[in-house]
Amino acid sequence: MVKAINILSIDGGGIRGIIPAMLLAEIEKRTGRSISKLFHLIAGTSTGGVLTLGLCKPDGKGEPQYSAAELVGLYEKNGGKIFSRSCWHRVKSLGRWADEKYLVQGMKETFQEYFGASRLKDALTNVLLTAYEIELRCPFFFRSERAKKDPAYDFPMVAVAMATSAAPTYFEPCRIMKEESTDYYALIDGGVYANNPAMCAYAEARWSETDPEDFLLVSIGTGEQKVLLPYDKAKSWGMAQWAKPLMNIIFDGVNDTVDYQLRRLIPPGKDGLCRYYRFQPEIKDEISLDNASPENIRHLKEAGRALIREHHDDLEALCHHLIKHEFVLPKKTMGGSAVVNFISTGGAHE
Repeated sequence: MVKAINILSIDGGGIRGIIPAMLLAEIEKRTGRSISKLFHLIAGTSTGGVLTLGLCKPDGKGEPQYSAAELVGLYEKNGGKIFSRSCWHRVKSLGRWADEKYLVQGMKETFQEYFGASRLKDALTNVLLTAYEIELRCPFFFRSERAKKDPAYDFPMVAVAMATSAAPTYFEPCRIMKEESTDYYALIDGGVYANNPAMCAYAEARWSETDPEDFLLVSIGTGEQKVLLPYDKAKSWGMAQWAKPLMNIIFDGVNDTVDYQLRRLIPPGKDGLCRYYRFQPEIKDEISLDNASPENIRHLKEAGRALIREHHDDLEALCHHLIKHEFVLPKKTMGGSAVVNFISTGGAHE
């Protein structure tokens, strides 16, 4: 077998996480192997982080507790519970202007059901999840490799899932207590800087000093909305009109920029085989990340099935590569210090 490092990256996107879950279920079906046994490193942001943990949670016997198909059920069964609010909270939040849109209780109960007492160090393969520390003002990376070595960085999977999913205006920030300390981390959704964490994953793996030709990177999006903004209409907009479309522009722009960079950093190998795959469906209708209605779930599942149909050949090539190329540990462990300084006054916690 040809040795390679296989990397999987899953975007953020709320309820739209159904789409990557369906694609991953198709990969498991075609290869006959679980995702955690196909990839050396899995990175996720927000809903992608939740999927990452779900795919890597052990069952107590060294096997994954959930298949990707079962995680599709997480959204179908619990989407309405996660994105729900009482009449009183609707009044109190004033449409997100005065408070977060949703209480965290439904989300926390769902994560407790799926992740139980499992911790970050228990992940079946290396994982990297993104969050942002609002008091230290820096990116925060949850890394299972770090958690295995340092108990201070080993957090419950429930807490990690809450932190990477704490989208501003939708949920309150997540406070995670430090081990044996009264201090804490104040974290929000990593989507504020890395909704597509594929470049973070690539940098993590590239640091291992392995020949870049030995990389295979698979990046899965949660859908892109190409809603046109006519100049004649937008030229007179103020803050109120720009608020919603601007967020979509920023997220889509960041996602597409990472895609642009990786297509140039990971070209096909000398054998002509593709080393970088990006699966991102275009969603025609505007689907908000918190719309968990049965009708919207059906639309998202249709989008997932369409993505699988349209990329049949790419999936065939990818699955063949995953089966043929054995993934191995990098030449040096993905460890490192807890903090990598980007600027003199702060840094990225990992």
